[in-house]
Amino acid sequence: MRAATQGNLEFPGYDQEKLVALQNPNGASWELVIELWSAYNRYLAHVLQQFSESSAQIQCSIGGRPPVTLLWLAGDYVEHLKHHLNQILGNKFQTGWTLAASM
Repeated sequence: MRAATQGNLEFPGYDQEKLVALQNPNGASWELVIELWSAYNRYLAHVLQQFSESSAQIQCSIGGRPPVTLLWLAGDYVEHLKHHLNQILGNKFQTGWTLAASM
């Protein structure tokens, strides 16, 4: 949302290992985690549908990496979700997502 309203955005990087440890998702019930993940991603899809077509080309940079478009960032997020669903359900979703491809 900030990228869409500002015309570009630079996000700080983050330490995934520390953030996951702090959140401790394994300490939450499976039902809570699935409900949150499902609801959050449905809402995120709704939010993305509100963006204008021109928003797709807004430049975003994360952690000092080269900029990518908001469209690329949204697509990478979906591919990343499919990667995690495949980890949980087996290879049910075709995706080319890898950690290296997202950097």
